[in-house]
Amino acid sequence: MKDTINTKHIDKIEEYTYKCMLKDELDLVQFIERISVYTSLKTIPKYAKDNGISYNGSKNNRKIIELFGVKFINDEN
Repeated sequence: MKDTINTKHIDKIEEYTYKCMLKDELDLVQFIERISVYTSLKTIPKYAKDNGISYNGSKNNRKIIELFGVKFINDEN
């Protein structure tokens, strides 16, 4: 049930975003920057530095997500 609700919301967000982009009402870069406020994504080096652990410790023991060819750590707490 939860996956259905999440998918429904994601579909609405995608549709709204697409329509706004077609009308030049949304700057995609600004949108991505704003979304980063709500996520816990950090690059591997940034995560390691912020948490006082090694790069390899971060890379090998955390959930890694790749976006735009850059690897991020998703540290959902």
